[in-house]
Amino acid sequence: MNKQEILNNIDSEDDRLLVSKLLDKIEFVETKNSVQTTDFLGIHQKAILEKILKNIKYTNYEIYGGYENAERVMIILYPEKLETVFENKYFDYNNVAQILRIILPNEMRGKYSHRDYLGGVIKVGIRREKIGDIIVGIDGADIIATKDIVSLLKVSLEELTRFSKSIYEIHKIEDINVIAPKTEVINIIVPSMRMDSIVSEAIRTSRAKAIDIINQERVFINGEVAKKNSKMLKEGDKITVRGKGRFEISKILNSTKKGNLVVEIEKYI
Repeated sequence: MNKQEILNNIDSEDDRLLVSKLLDKIEFVETKNSVQTTDFLGIHQKAILEKILKNIKYTNYEIYGGYENAERVMIILYPEKLETVFENKYFDYNNVAQILRIILPNEMRGKYSHRDYLGGVIKVGIRREKIGDIIVGIDGADIIATKDIVSLLKVSLEELTRFSKSIYEIHKIEDINVIAPKTEVINIIVPSMRMDSIVSEAIRTSRAKAIDIINQERVFINGEVAKKNSKMLKEGDKITVRGKGRFEISKILNSTKKGNLVVEIEKYI
């Protein structure tokens, strides 16, 4: 593995730093025979690192976010001697991530959104990459955090006025309260299943603007960066438009008299 050669092929300085840290961790795993983890990654970061791992043919890793279909995940790298441990699910994930549970008082139930909890985390100075998904319910929220930061996060948030009188508990990662996401069913009419057409209608913008967003690498199809406007989508594809929302193509309903397609999509709200 030629680290410098890999980094020379990456244009963005932020992406080069991200990949450099990953390569350093791989080297540490191989020389010290111990588990290493990245911080929590967004969709774009995850796609970049998975591509690097595939290119260098590195297979001793696991994508982990605390629960199935987590949006923010970390990559756990492990040495060959621990392959069986991970394959048989014997690894204790509490060594890398835990939950801070915020239980609101009765008078505050249902008052706060994901933005409020994330805003609180940022306000107390906790870096975003130390935080995974934030699962919000009526009674409060479960905040997934790296193990090294969860105690500090608890102490820091307890000082915030917005969550006064709340109860704060640190829990094992397996105790997470997974809440099914809320979705809204929307029917769109498109000339074809081309990605630019679907994205344009899903986020209610012009096709030219949708193409611009795609070119900015802000669109992800099933977790991978989408780069070709003409890519044909299909039922079951999951679309994330950074800054605009998440969608899933449910089914193609029928065709109009003009030959356009009526497509049912689910928007995550």
